[in-house]
Amino acid sequence: MQINRKAFVATTLAAPTLLVLAVAPGTASAHGTMSNPPSRAMVCYSEGPESPKSAACKQAVAIGGTQPLYDWNEVNIADAAGRHREIIPDGKLCSAGRDKYRGFDQARADWPATTMASGASHTFKYRATAPHKGAFELYITKDGYDPAKPLKWSDLEAKPFHTVQNPVVADGFYTMAAKLPARQGRHLIYAVWQRSDSPEAFYSCSDVVFGQSNPSPAPSPTGTPTATPKPTPTATPTATQQPGGGSGTAGINAGVGLSPATAKVGQQVKVTALCGGSQVRQVASNAFTPARNRPGTPAAIWTPSLKAARAGTFAVTVSCANGSVARTSLTVA
Repeated sequence: MQINRKAFVATTLAAPTLLVLAVAPGTASAHGTMSNPPSRAMVCYSEGPESPKSAACKQAVAIGGTQPLYDWNEVNIADAAGRHREIIPDGKLCSAGRDKYRGFDQARADWPATTMASGASHTFKYRATAPHKGAFELYITKDGYDPAKPLKWSDLEAKPFHTVQNPVVADGFYTMAAKLPARQGRHLIYAVWQRSDSPEAFYSCSDVVFGQSNPSPAPSPTGTPTATPKPTPTATPTATQQPGGGSGTAGINAGVGLSPATAKVGQQVKVTALCGGSQVRQVASNAFTPARNRPGTPAAIWTPSLKAARAGTFAVTVSCANGSVARTSLTVA
C-alpha cells in the first residue's frame, strides 16, 4: 500500500502518519511503528528516503531501496498469531523476516540511537496509523549485547519488561508508561504488537543508549509518508515540537487504507481514512459507487464500507480539511 507523496515533497525531513491494512506478508499492510524511542524504520524515513543522513540508513537504502522507508509502518506478518519466535529467524528480527526490510537487520553499532535513563520511567509512544485492539510487548537486550552482531532472540530478555493490552490512543499515538530496566551503554528495544482482532502482528527495533551523552539522538517525527520517488520540493513547513520529543512537520497528517486490499465487483471494501489534526473531507475513487463519499459527521478518522462497482485498478484518495491528501490503489477483479 502506498501513500501520496504530496506531503513529503514539502520537506526533505518529513515525518510519518500514514496508511493501513492488507492480508499477506509482502502486501502493504501499514499500521504503525514505535515513535518514542523511534524505530529504525522511522529514523531512516525521517532522515529522508532519497537522501538519508546516517551511514546506517544510507546502507539500508543501498540494500533494499527507498520503498521500505516510505512503508515504515508496514513491518508486519499477517498470520503471526503469536508465533513470533517460531516464524522470525535469528538475525532477522528487525525486518520480521521480510526480505523487503532486510536493511533494518544490519548488525552495526552506529544506528542513530535515543538517550534513555537507566531504571527511569518513560512514556513510550507508538505511532498508530490504523488503531486496532491488541497487546504490546516491549523487550530489551540483555547485558553484554553486541550491536555489531546479528540480533538473535537469545539476545533479548526472555520476558518483556512491559506488557499492555489495548493501550489508549491519543493524538495518533498509543501511549504506554513503563519503567525502564537498569542498563548501561547501547541496547535495543524490540516491540511486538499482536492484534487481538486479527492474527497480524507488527515489529520494530529501536536503538537506545543508557547513561551516555548522545549528541545525535534519533528523531521522533510525525507527518505523512508518500509513494513515488524523487519529488520536487515546493515549500518548507514549520517544524514544531511533537509529543514525545523530537521535531516533526506541522499540518501534514493524512492516511488511507483498505480491507481487503483487493476486491471483487459488488464486494464491500472497508476504507480507513485518517486526517490527524484535521477532519476527513472525502474519500474518492472510481472504484466505488458513488465515486465521492463524505462523512456525515466531521471526524479525524472515518471508516466507511464502500461498494466496489467495476473491475480494474483505481486510485483511492483521502482528502482532509487542512489540505492534506493520501492515496493508495484498489484492484477490483
